[in-house]
Amino acid sequence: MSLPEKHRIRAAFSRAAVSYDAAAVLQREVCRQLLDMLRASNARHMPADILDAGCGTGYGARLLASEWPSARLAAADFAAAMAQKTASTTAAACVADIESLPFRNQAFDLWWSSLTVQWCDPRYVFAEAVRVLRPQGRLALSTLGPGTYAELRQAFAGIDHHRHTLDFSEPAPLAAAAETAGLAQLQIVRRTITLHYPDLKTLLGAVKAIGANALGDGRRSGMMGKAAWQALSAAYEAQRTADGLPASYDVILLTARA
Repeated sequence: MSLPEKHRIRAAFSRAAVSYDAAAVLQREVCRQLLDMLRASNARHMPADILDAGCGTGYGARLLASEWPSARLAAADFAAAMAQKTASTTAAACVADIESLPFRNQAFDLWWSSLTVQWCDPRYVFAEAVRVLRPQGRLALSTLGPGTYAELRQAFAGIDHHRHTLDFSEPAPLAAAAETAGLAQLQIVRRTITLHYPDLKTLLGAVKAIGANALGDGRRSGMMGKAAWQALSAAYEAQRTADGLPASYDVILLTARA
């Protein structure tokens, strides 16, 4: 990802720090599922030092602190406002890009990252994870696959040719990057989580509230016109279910050993 792109995404997440916790329903559920998978993959693992890489406002860090209360917990996020919220509630947190961490070699027994890798180059992320993990240390991450926001892409398909979502990765390239970095015993689980909203404005507002409206190059510049908005709303309404307007997330969970 280019440096200007990273600056824009960092700014979006910094602005979202205030609204993030109230809107992060998916993020909390994915953290819980990732912890369940980590428990199942090695129930006896007792990490002494844990890193939450891409900590957001600290929900994952709080889960980890509850699971292993005697562990030393560090956290990093490249959005300063996010790192500050984590530091104020849970863990020692620094402002850092998880592609280039400010920690010494072999500093951690567990490297954890939930819903952050999709904003990064996984080759650099995994290389850094392996560098800071001790031998036999564990890695646990969640990210999003290409089925994410399928309904939104379908609704936009007849409106314009702008790119409205990230190009999320399939699990296979992610696994290949992990193995190239030196990780072993990979386990991958893929699940779809669908949230529902009463209307399109609320749905898009929830996406913006967590900072995920920073979707990359090729996006629309300026406001959407009234006719385009009405067409988008009608296209999305065609996908309404009894629970409301759906927003699907293609969730990929991965655990591995250094």
